Amino acid sequence: MKRSLLLAAATVTVFAAVARPPHKQEPRIYSDLKEKSHEVLTDNAPEGFKDAVPHFAIFGKTDKFYLGIGGAVKATVGVDWGAPTDNPNEFVTGDILPVAPGNETKFNLSAMQSNLFVNFVAFPNTDNQLGAFIGMNFLNNYCPVLQYAYLKYRGIKVGYDYSVFSDNGAMPPTIDYEGPNVCTASPLPTLNYTYAFGKKKEWSVGVGIELPSPSITTTARTRSVNQAVPDIPVALKYSWNGGDDWVKASAIMRNIYYHNEVTAKNVDVVGWGISLSGTAEIVPNLRGYWTGVYGHGIASLMQDCGGLGMDLSPVGTQNYLTAAKTWGAYGGLQYNFTDNVYCSATYSHIRNYAKEWKGGSNPYGEQYKYAQYAVGNIFWNISPIITTGLEYIYGRRVNVDGSQAHDNRLQAMLQVSF
Repeated sequence: MKRSLLLAAATVTVFAAVARPPHKQEPRIYSDLKEKSHEVLTDNAPEGFKDAVPHFAIFGKTDKFYLGIGGAVKATVGVDWGAPTDNPNEFVTGDILPVAPGNETKFNLSAMQSNLFVNFVAFPNTDNQLGAFIGMNFLNNYCPVLQYAYLKYRGIKVGYDYSVFSDNGAMPPTIDYEGPNVCTASPLPTLNYTYAFGKKKEWSVGVGIELPSPSITTTARTRSVNQAVPDIPVALKYSWNGGDDWVKASAIMRNIYYHNEVTAKNVDVVGWGISLSGTAEIVPNLRGYWTGVYGHGIASLMQDCGGLGMDLSPVGTQNYLTAAKTWGAYGGLQYNFTDNVYCSATYSHIRNYAKEWKGGSNPYGEQYKYAQYAVGNIFWNISPIITTGLEYIYGRRVNVDGSQAHDNRLQAMLQVSF
C-alpha cells in the first residue's frame, strides 16, 4: 500500500513538472539579451546611422553572435522653385545653375533614400569581438548603391566607410540626404585605428590611411595622374554625458599628384586641412550642432564641392597648379517639444579662393566661389517605426564672375523602419 502511494505521488510530481507553464524568468532573460545586443549592434553601426539597429535580430547559440537585418522605406514628395536641380534627394548647392525659361518649377517624388543593411557581431562583449556591417541605399535611380562595407576588430576598421576626418554624428537632422554643404561626408575605402582612453573612455584618438580621389582643374600642359600616396587623417575626440555630447578636432594631410607636360615630370602638391566639430545639449531639450573646416587642397572632401576641380587649380597662364584655399562652417539647433516631436534649423556656408587662371579645363569666371545652404524642418515619430516630417531648404551658388542662382525646396517625408 505504501509502495503504491509513493508511486502515485512520484507520478503526480513528474506530471506537474512537465505540465508547469514556462517560468516568468524566461522573458527577463530574453529582455536582457535584447538589451545587450542593442548596445553591441549600436556600437558596430556607423556614426550618424545609429538607426542601423534593426527591430528584428537573430541570436546565436550561447550568445556567440548577433545578426540584425533591417532598413527603411523612405518616401519624399515636394516641389522646387527658382533654379531647380535634377536631384530630388540630395540638395547640392554646387549643382544650382541658371535654368532655361519655363523650368523654374519642378515637382519631386522619390523613394530612392530607402535603405537596407546587415549588422553582424561575433563574440560580443569579449576581447575578440568582431563586427561587420554592410549598408546600401537606392540613390542611383533605384539601383543599389553601396554606402558602407567594413569590418571592425579591436579598434581597427577596414573597408568602405566615411573618413576619420568626418563627423557624421554632428550632422543635424534633415530630410535632405545631402545635409549641410560643408559636411566632409563622402564614403571612401579606408583603413583606420581608434583608441579610447580615460577613466570612462571619454577620450579617443584615431588615425587612418584612405584612398585619395582629388578633383583637379587642369590646363593644356598639365594632366591628372594616378595618386601614389594615401590621404592621412587624424582625430582627437572628447565625449561627455554618456557619449551623447562631444567635441572632435581633426586634421588631414594629402599629397596630390599631377603631370607637367613641359618638364615631363609628376609634381607633388601638399594639401592639408583642419576641422572642429561636435554636438552638445545647450539647455534641456535644446541641442546644438557645429562644424568648421579650413584647408588647402581639400575642397573635394566637402560633399558640396566634389567634382568641381577645386583641389588643385592653375595659376595665371603658368604650367603648374596650386592647392586652392577653401573654408566652410555650419551651425544648427534642434529643439525637442516632446520625446517624439522635434524641429531643427541650420545654416551652412562654403568659400573657395582659387587664384585667377586662363585656359583651364573649367572656365575661371564660371568657377564656384561660394555657396549658402539654410534648412528648417519638423519631425514627428508617430511610432517606434514610423516617422514623418516637413522641411524647407534654401540654397544659393555664386560664381567668381558674380553670376548666381538660387533654389528653394519644400518637401515632406514618410519613413517606415524595420
